[in-house]
Parts: sequence; structure tokens; C-alpha cells
Amino acid sequence: MPMPALASNGARALRLPGITRLGGLALWWATPVAFVALWWLASAQRWFPPQLVVPPGRLAATLRTLLDTGELHDNLLITLHRLALGFAIGAIGGAAFGILLARSRLFADYLRPTFDLLRQVPTLTLIPLLILLIGVDEPLKLVVVGKAVFFPVALAAYTGVHDAPRDLVEMARHYGLGRFALLRDVLLPAALPPLLTGVRIALARAWLALVAVELLSADSGIGQMMELARQMLRLDIVLIDVAVIGLIGFSIDRSIALVQRYALRWQTPAR
Repeated sequence: MPMPALASNGARALRLPGITRLGGLALWWATPVAFVALWWLASAQRWFPPQLVVPPGRLAATLRTLLDTGELHDNLLITLHRLALGFAIGAIGGAAFGILLARSRLFADYLRPTFDLLRQVPTLTLIPLLILLIGVDEPLKLVVVGKAVFFPVALAAYTGVHDAPRDLVEMARHYGLGRFALLRDVLLPAALPPLLTGVRIALARAWLALVAVELLSADSGIGQMMELARQMLRLDIVLIDVAVIGLIGFSIDRSIALVQRYALRWQTPAR
């Protein structure tokens, strides 16, 4: 007789994760949907001037125009190209610097104080100085992105390599691993968790710094597009650019989070 009750409990247990997932998804979308509804109501009731609260219909028409002309697509590609190139320069340099800082006492003695001093300086405060030194052309954007990436990646690489388990390092040396093999097979795998965290932080900072420098001094890119729209009092284009910047930043962060989850899945305890 208890079998039907057990079957019912099992079916209920199977449904609970799906219900919980749907509930979490509904809560995730609740705030954006409420915001859009309030925005539509404010524009329909004209609580604010149309120049300040752009009607959703006008915003959709502007977005369609920007997509048809290719203006949004072209400027976004330019910005993403700058981000990718600057990130590659800063990440490679930062990882190499952090590893040297962790493995060489002489290197650390000479450069660690300067490194600790410079990483406290916000990237945006260096833009006026960099404009005077290297101008307002493409090198400025790459240097700003590279600087925003370099220090988080270098610090993460240093932490990961420096805090690698001593017993693993000693065992590798006992079995005759050379420096390159030790770095490849022991130190870098041990440094992977903090390194991925550093990359995630670095990309977020680099994206913000790049948009800021494009706002200040650029002739192309999503930031320059937004600044030009501001000067022309085109709030609809400004809002579209803000939404695109937020979506790109969110997508980058979520992508790195997925890479972290996959690369570090061995850290997840078995259930």
C-alpha cells in the first residue's frame, strides 16, 4: 500500500528542481520587466518631457536605423577590436611579470615596490598624462586597456604561482622536472583558479576604461558614438549605446564565469 505514496513523493521531488529553476528565472526577469513597464508608463503619461524619457517606440525606430546603416555595428566592432588587442598585450605581459615576480627573488626585490605603487593608481587618472605623452590615436586606447588588464592579471599570476603547494613543487623537483616542465605541469595548473579570477576582473576594468577613453578622445568606437550623440542631444542614441555597453560587459563577465566553471569543475565537490 505505501508504494503509491512513495511514487508520488518521488515525482514531487523530481519536479522541485524544475520549479525552483523557473522561479529563479522569473525573479531574474522581474526587475527588467518592471523597469520597462514603468518606463513605458512614464513616457505614455508624459510624466517627463520626451527629450528626457524617450518613448520605447522612438527608441526601437532609432535602433532599427542604426542597425540598417551599420553605424552601431561598425563602431562596436572597432571597440571590441581595441579591447581584444589591448587585453592580449596586458594579459601576456601581466602573466609573465607575475610569474617572474613569484619565482625570482632578485626580480621581486627590485620591482615589487614599484609594482605595488603603480597598481594603486586608477587607470582613468592616467589618461590626461598619457594623452600628453603618446597623443590621442590608437596607441592611447591600447595602453589604457593594457594597463587596466596588466595589474590584475600580474597579481593573480603572482598569487597563484607563489601559493602553489610546496609539497607538489618539491615532489616535482625530486623527480627531476626542469624549470619549464615545473612551470607547465605544476605551477600553472595550480595558478589557474586565481588567474581566471584575475582575468575576469581585468576584462571588467578594461571594458570600463576603454569606453571612458573613447568618450574623452576618439574618432570612432561605441564611446565616441555616445559622446557625439550627447553633443547633438540625441538621448535615444545615448540610451541605446548605454544598453549595448551594459549587455557587452555582462556577456563578457558571464562568458568568463562559464569558462571558470568548466575549467575548474574538478573543484566542485561530488554530490
